[in-house]
Formats: sequence, structure tokens, C-alpha cells
Amino acid sequence: MDFFYGGLGPLAFWAACGITLFGGFVKGAIGFALPLIMISAFGSFMPPETALAGLILATFTTNIHQALRHGLPAAREAIMAYRRLIGTMVVFIVISAQFVPWLPQGVMLALLGLPTLLFALAQLGGKVLRLRLEHRQRAEYGFGTIAGLYGGISGVWSPPLIVFLLSVGADKREMVRVQGVVYLIGAGVLMLAHLQSGVLNAVTLPFSAALILPAALGMWLGFRLQDRLDPGRFRFWTLVLLCLTALNLLRRAFVV
Repeated sequence: MDFFYGGLGPLAFWAACGITLFGGFVKGAIGFALPLIMISAFGSFMPPETALAGLILATFTTNIHQALRHGLPAAREAIMAYRRLIGTMVVFIVISAQFVPWLPQGVMLALLGLPTLLFALAQLGGKVLRLRLEHRQRAEYGFGTIAGLYGGISGVWSPPLIVFLLSVGADKREMVRVQGVVYLIGAGVLMLAHLQSGVLNAVTLPFSAALILPAALGMWLGFRLQDRLDPGRFRFWTLVLLCLTALNLLRRAFVV
């Protein structure tokens, strides 16, 4: 069993499994936040590179299920509709992943958490932000760049994507499907990038693999809740969760 611990003790390993189970449930219900929950909580009791490695395979495998839940044609349609955002994100994940050992994560987390929190609070306060369609192409490139930069460094790229999807008024099914497709492609690129960077190695790879099962179980439970949420509640809980994850990112950025 020690083979799967990733250099952690038994208590830390089982705590990681419990956190992943919860993160999988939230992802199944709302469509995102598994890596956010994992990286935020893991950072409290394990080294940053171990935390990043731990979320990679669970994120990759759960996104396969989410992306293909409504069938391959629907996933293909989502790729074509958001190809600019996806392509830009992939490029910047590969670039930024190489700088993980040298970039200060606290600064990056603060720069991600603050605007995300302000956006979510504004939306919950009744201010509806919509991107004008004539600016959508430029917005896709911009949000793809931001998501890729943060994704490669921290394994978290959902806040910029969620902000974009909420801004263009995507409905519940489209939001979940697009997130699954984008996260799957991003997670695959992240996995390959960190096999090269050394974050995924002989010690951390078994640990990452061990977290696939609790993530899958949690996601299955979350799917059952998602199917019962109406669009209004889905949007509300998406914004609430976005606020909570942004606050946790800020906590990690400023609390030593």
C-alpha cells in the first residue's frame, strides 16, 4: 500500500482520498471544481508538486466521462464551437507548465482568485455580464490564454472558463458538456507536460492513480444531483461555488 502513498503518511493519503471523493461529487453536480478542491485542500498538508501530481489522473479520467456523457457527436460539436479557446489554452498550458518550479504560486493564485471572486459576487448581486457577440472571438483567445497560464502552473483552469461560459449565457447542458471537453483536453495536455517536467514521476504517479477511484465514485453521486437541478439553481450554485473556490485561492495566496 505504501506504493500508492506518494511519499505521504497513511493519514495524509486517506485524507486525500476523502477530499477527492468530495471533489468528485461537486464536479458531478456542477461540472467543475474537482482540481480546485484538490489543489486547495492538498496544499495544506503536502508539498505543492505532490498536490499538483495527485490531481492530474483523477481530473483526466473524470473529464472523459463528463465530456462523453451526452455522446461523441455532442462532444465534437463543443470542440468546434469553442476551438479558439481550447487551442489557445492548450498552447499556454504547455508553455506555463515548464515554469512550475520557479514561479511563486501565491502571486498567481491571488491574481486568479480576486477577479473571479469579484465576477461571481457581481453576478450573485444581480449584475448580468454578457459578452457582445462581435467580441466573442477575441474573448475566446483572451480567456484561453488566461486559463492555460494558470492551468499549467496550478492544474486549475476552471474559473476563467466558467466566467466565459456564464458571460455568453450558456445553458446547463452546454456548460457541463463544454467544461468536460475543455477540461479533458487540458488535463491530457497537463499530464503530458508534467511527465516531461518531472512533477509526475515514479513516486507521484501511483499516488495520482490511486485517487481515480474516489473521484469516479464521487462524480457518479454528483451526476444524480445534477440531473435534478433546474437551470436557475444550477447557475446559482455554480456562482456560489465559484465564490468559495476564489476565497480559498485567496486564502492560500495570503495565509502562510
